[in-house]
Amino acid sequence: MFTRIQTRACFYFAVAVFVSLLASSLRAQTVGATVSGTVADSSGSVIPNAQVTIRNTETGSVTTVTSSSQGFYVAPNLQPGDYEIRIAASGFATTQSRVKLEVGAQPLLNVSLQPGNVTQSVEVEDSPADVELACPASAARQVKVLRELAVGVIAG
Repeated sequence: MFTRIQTRACFYFAVAVFVSLLASSLRAQTVGATVSGTVADSSGSVIPNAQVTIRNTETGSVTTVTSSSQGFYVAPNLQPGDYEIRIAASGFATTQSRVKLEVGAQPLLNVSLQPGNVTQSVEVEDSPADVELACPASAARQVKVLRELAVGVIAG
């Protein structure tokens, strides 16, 4: 038979095996994936408040997160599948990428946004210049003199 020390040793060994099996089975309970990363500009400066839209192309479900003041974003608990990720920020061109997520995946997707097109609109309003349509008396006399000269030249 077992001695008291041997019995305790077997008991502690069994508990250790049970705890390690339990811990490994709990780790296997992960059902989703997490996408995270940093949004920066072409010079490497972080971009806060960038909108990150993550769309499952198979189901159409959409998850939207916003980058922090340090440019970091995280989207946890995404179901496995193919995703389209769009990142947009004011003053920058929108970027788009695709990723396939599997259970427990934690891809780090750092993005560098390029400056966007600057659109400037200028509206000009102008009123036409005032035009005087009435002839002053001196101009009317000059026209009369020119007519008389023309008649004299043609007649003569």
